[in-house]
Amino acid sequence: MTKTTTSHGPAGTAERIATLDPNECYEEIARHLYAYEFSWDIERALEFALFRTYAVPSISGLLAKTGEFESRPRKRYDDTELILAGTIENGLDSTEGQRSIARMNAMHGRFRISNSDMLYVLSTFICEPIRWLDRFGRRPMTSNEQRAWFLYYSGLGERMGIKNIHSQLDAMMSWNEEYEASNFRFSETNQRISDATIKLLLGFYLPGWLYWAGRPAIRALLDPPLLDSMGLRPVPVWFARLTVGALRMRAAVLRVLPLRRKPRLLTQIPRPTYPEGHRIEELGTFPSTRSNN
Repeated sequence: MTKTTTSHGPAGTAERIATLDPNECYEEIARHLYAYEFSWDIERALEFALFRTYAVPSISGLLAKTGEFESRPRKRYDDTELILAGTIENGLDSTEGQRSIARMNAMHGRFRISNSDMLYVLSTFICEPIRWLDRFGRRPMTSNEQRAWFLYYSGLGERMGIKNIHSQLDAMMSWNEEYEASNFRFSETNQRISDATIKLLLGFYLPGWLYWAGRPAIRALLDPPLLDSMGLRPVPVWFARLTVGALRMRAAVLRVLPLRRKPRLLTQIPRPTYPEGHRIEELGTFPSTRSNN
């Protein structure tokens, strides 16, 4: 298998991006935020966005039923990230974007997933990066950047067949909070999937024998309703403040450093699950009749 390659036009500067109309150029703005302006932060925010979805029993229950996340968590993570990255790097209506969306829709189409659950997952992709950058970014997203980010993911949701997508960001943010208040509750599958997720995230930074030291840092970034729904204990207040303080110190350092000049493209990062590269059509889950899955 050969490595997947993509072509990308010249990147706009932050100054040029700031002059673009988010209603017309939302894909270009979102791509700049993802690949240049906030690349590390957005990746982390989307990890925690997915983490939040596992606090909903209907969502964690489906993941537990398929067994994919517990048996092959790194592959499940890589497949999700590569599919989402394929759309934002190349464009929603590009050939690569259409292939990625088709693969995602084929996976989801095998299961009975309520529109509200699909809409909630979409809302986390919109809301959590905005909230993360408000707390931990070298700066928050501007109102135009927020609008572009919202429109990009709204466009993705429309192509996924999700109904009742709000037309305004404020309405989506409010609906996201209301959904969590109504649907976050403890279940055994929440706990199982969250444990697998924590191990996966820690594995990016620590050897297995040090997971015990990293678990509190993840719990420090989770709010009480999320902790309760996953059966996780809160960390001491002093430790939570230390963790948040460390991330804010990082943000302060970033403010005095030059901006990224080369894009950070998640489709081009080497992955142990795909040492020879990947094909979009081979990502994700398939019916059990598929011999290679």
